[in-house]
Amino acid sequence: MRPEAILRRDALAIFKTALKAADPAQAIRRHVAVEAGTLRVGSKRYRLDGFRRVIVVGAGKASARMGEALERLLGSRIAGGLINTKYGHQARLKRIGLNECGHPVPDAAGVEGARKIAALVAQATAEDLVLCLISGGASALLPLPAEPITLEEKQETTRLLLACGATIQEINAVRKHISAIKGGQMARLAAPATVIALLLSDVIGDPLDVIGSGPTAPDESTFATAWSVIEKYALQDRIPAVTRHRLEAGMFGEIDETPKPGEACFRRVQNLIVGSNRLAVDAAARTARERGYKAVVLSTLIEGETRDIASMHAAILKEAIASGRPARPPVCFISGGETTVTLRGDGLGGRNQEFALACALALDGVAGAVALSGGTDGTDGPTDAAGALADGLTLGRARAMGLDAAAALERNDSYRFFDALGDLIRTGPTGTNVMDVHLLLTR
Repeated sequence: MRPEAILRRDALAIFKTALKAADPAQAIRRHVAVEAGTLRVGSKRYRLDGFRRVIVVGAGKASARMGEALERLLGSRIAGGLINTKYGHQARLKRIGLNECGHPVPDAAGVEGARKIAALVAQATAEDLVLCLISGGASALLPLPAEPITLEEKQETTRLLLACGATIQEINAVRKHISAIKGGQMARLAAPATVIALLLSDVIGDPLDVIGSGPTAPDESTFATAWSVIEKYALQDRIPAVTRHRLEAGMFGEIDETPKPGEACFRRVQNLIVGSNRLAVDAAARTARERGYKAVVLSTLIEGETRDIASMHAAILKEAIASGRPARPPVCFISGGETTVTLRGDGLGGRNQEFALACALALDGVAGAVALSGGTDGTDGPTDAAGALADGLTLGRARAMGLDAAAALERNDSYRFFDALGDLIRTGPTGTNVMDVHLLLTR
């Protein structure tokens, strides 16, 4: 078996272990339990007979699986609820409704589900417990545009932000200020009910106010923050006029800000992170060691332009092969995070496929080197692939088939490039989402 074939096999096995570690049901079980009529959530305990009703709401690619785990724990104590999830990211729910909708650009089904979720929590009283399940994708999957903004205007704003290379923190700062439910506003709607939010983080550093645009967390950003994002990417004259007018009115104090730390609506709110990218990366490192590699975790805070980050990763691998620094082979370099792609062409792909393509260019001709980049949710951009594999032989194979890797990267057309080579990673929807995992291996 060729060295590259062994490395590819190992890389896929390590990636699969990372996916298992991010399983949302396990995340719930690690932090939530029912013991003798008491609900334990992290370090806090709640007497279940002290609540008239238990309502479960949520949004995100992993929220359905999280709801499934809660149903096993609470059973008939759950009076009802509703979860918005991405098309295809389903689970078997008996007491909680499930609404499939659009991601990464919100759609009408998402708006309808968000309206119903807002109505459910707004009806909660001081005697009710609201369990809110938030995971990656919740920002797009919980769309409730603030009037008079329409869905189409919010979609256009989202598309512009995604295309310009804005970070998730920047995108969410804008989303929160054109929404009626994000940025702590769900907590405001639910007060005075007790609210427990269980969060599966897909955000660098796990900030509560950014995960899913923080529907139950105090919002650190302001209308001025949102407007600074618009100015940074020169979108002032491109975003819909009604979006621009709302942000401007908010900056001048004509619209109430999102709720801030210390406000009364958070007095009975617990926000708990039950899983993150670190769990997936740690599991990958363990499996790499079991397979005979030195496991070097570079960071779980990786962000920046995808092709630049990929080139840096490839340079580290080439240095290890050439000089044994920062670690001697066999070695597996691992990182996690969420990079961004600035759209330059009209191709098809996602940030993980583009990461692999940039690695392929950087590793051309390097023997015994493999790179894998995959999204833990199983979908990368608007494609059916989680990511892709590349090695030092990729470009040679591509040239023999008449494929131009540099041109594909320039067109952001990584999907068609790797599809032709048979190097896409297709897992299907995984039911979780804790950002991306990057693996670079050599023996």
